[in-house]
Amino acid sequence: MTERRPKNERLPTTERLSARAVVDALTDDATFTELPGTIRESRPDGPLTWPGYDASRARAAERTGEQESVVCGTARVGGTRAVLIAFEFGFLGGSLGERTGDRLEAAYTYAREHRLPVVPLVATGGSRMQEGMLALTQLQRVARQSALTREAGLAQIAVLRDPTTGGGWATLGAGADVVLALPGAQVGFAGSRVRPADADPAAYTAEAQVAAGAADAVVRPEELRETLGRWLRLLTCPSTAPAPPPEPLGDDAGLPATGWDAVRRARSPRRPRAAAYLDAYFSDRAAISGDRCGGTDPDGMLCGFGTREGRTVAYAAQTGTATRPAGYRTAARLIRLADRLGIPVLTLVDTPGAANDAEAERQGVGAAIADLFGAVAGARTPVTTLVIGEGGSGGALALAAPGNTWATPDSYFSVIAPELAAAILKRPPREVEATADQLRIRPQDLVELGVIRGTVGP
Repeated sequence: MTERRPKNERLPTTERLSARAVVDALTDDATFTELPGTIRESRPDGPLTWPGYDASRARAAERTGEQESVVCGTARVGGTRAVLIAFEFGFLGGSLGERTGDRLEAAYTYAREHRLPVVPLVATGGSRMQEGMLALTQLQRVARQSALTREAGLAQIAVLRDPTTGGGWATLGAGADVVLALPGAQVGFAGSRVRPADADPAAYTAEAQVAAGAADAVVRPEELRETLGRWLRLLTCPSTAPAPPPEPLGDDAGLPATGWDAVRRARSPRRPRAAAYLDAYFSDRAAISGDRCGGTDPDGMLCGFGTREGRTVAYAAQTGTATRPAGYRTAARLIRLADRLGIPVLTLVDTPGAANDAEAERQGVGAAIADLFGAVAGARTPVTTLVIGEGGSGGALALAAPGNTWATPDSYFSVIAPELAAAILKRPPREVEATADQLRIRPQDLVELGVIRGTVGP
């Protein structure tokens, strides 16, 4: 039973489309090929001999035209071939049972054998009660398949439909590399019938999950096909060549004469920031958001993937503000994902330093910086860094590539801000500028010291 609708027609979220209707709306014309389903022998009324279970499955099959709660196959989305796993919510609430696990394992195995990305289109209420713990253990099975696919260097992009709850959210959804969600979709580990009676329903939505850093973006239905196609294209273009550093966008005043001149220029409100550099560098780009630990830092760190002269480059860019712990964790997540997919990374350094308020300490800023240091140090994919403004201490250095860091003429890099260095040394304010010179923080000083590889621009 396939509900045909024009490709450019809005994919509604207020009605629960069938699995095949969703696949048809998102894929290129006539490219979906269903993978053969497995046949598992079972006792009457299932492994628990649950009274009426066979009758329930029969009614679900008659109503939906499906034999299980997932439809798996291959198709092209925006020109990129992928394995699609579409949940049929009309079949026992899209629940997971042993036969569901069989289909999911077969789909992931096919993806690895044919080097294809995986796209779960999730709409599920969780594990199937009529199969008890045998149903729940399918989550371990799915997690194993996802882990093997991750180790194989293949991308997983989840689309959260309404509802996405229980184990389906905690494995196929939240475990994906990039998580997209439809507006207003119910998303959460606890379904509506099992959460506390006084729970705020707004906390169990796609929008809330994005705000909490558990999903990357809410995508309007009419934009989902194009967005999914863009992500598939970006994440399936590995490259071994390092990303070239961007050209400077600031004035052509040349290198700074003094250390304080370098500080002054880096702090100028007229200096181009990360967004301007990214816009100039990429022909198109798509952002990831969130550290998957409950936090985001949209004002301090921009992360995502973009197209540069026909190839994909990942980016993590500081925006000139103090970077929050979630920003560091998001950047580490970005670098590790790019590393697994074989995509080069560009980082832009621009921060007066890591956030050092009490809340940042409670959120684990030290551990977050350590994690980013580790992600950069352990990356096998090439990482290129450009310092475009302030390079403030370890909070900036964590994002810098050892041996492949460059600087613009209107930037500086320092062990600590000159004002703070003077304070630590118990010097009066009038000696701040002299302290800046002594720290040797100009781009040309950093080249001479061997801290950076070179400067960009004339």
